[in-house]
Amino acid sequence: MRLPTAVSCIVDDIAVSLAFCTRLPLPPLAPVTGGDVARAGWALPVAGIVVGGIAALVYWAAHRIGLPPWPAAALALAAGVAITGALHEDGLADTADGFGGGKDRAQKLAIMRDSRLGTYGACALAASFMLRWSALASLGDPGPSAIALMAAHASARASLPAFLLFVPPARSDGLSAGAGRPPPSIAIAAALLGVLVLFLSFGARGALICFLLLCAAGAGMGWLSTREIGGQTGDVAGALEQVNENVILLAAAVLLKT
Repeated sequence: MRLPTAVSCIVDDIAVSLAFCTRLPLPPLAPVTGGDVARAGWALPVAGIVVGGIAALVYWAAHRIGLPPWPAAALALAAGVAITGALHEDGLADTADGFGGGKDRAQKLAIMRDSRLGTYGACALAASFMLRWSALASLGDPGPSAIALMAAHASARASLPAFLLFVPPARSDGLSAGAGRPPPSIAIAAALLGVLVLFLSFGARGALICFLLLCAAGAGMGWLSTREIGGQTGDVAGALEQVNENVILLAAAVLLKT
């Protein structure tokens, strides 16, 4: 039975977002290009919910077998890294190495393309993991932790299309340049999905606080990347996703604390 065209397009976009964001076994797809990711950008929050949901299941399982919150949180974060193939962590490390170790724009971009991990990247990863781990573990019970994980993963990706729309590419090649700027309708749809998830997770007041924090993170990353390398790259977008995850998990540690 053939799906209606509109439904088929939605399913295809979700499949593209999952193929790009995760290492989950999916039905065979044509190679995902930058243009496909730009078109399917509205579905990035959906992929985030899937990643956050699986991480939440790992947290719940660890809790059920009697593990305290600290190792349960570590296992949940490890599951997220495994599911995504450390896609965004790699972007954070490369961005930190480039911005911290390069003397000029050309050198910063060259360092960001180097697959080796440097001191700045290692420190950025350590800080990111410690902040997320401690924030998640502070929630304790699996229920609030599941809400926090799904909200963080979904909303962290929801702002990426808008970031790529407003901040120009720093280089003429690479995934970000190949994708081009997402259409405004795609960026708006992704942002609205992210806001909806935040509202369902934290209520109106909490959603507004998180939304403003995400806007500040995006504006700050846009300013920094423009100053350092003249725009954004795929690595910078990955770094922003990691910053956003930290922001939402830290906010959840306050908003969901009982």
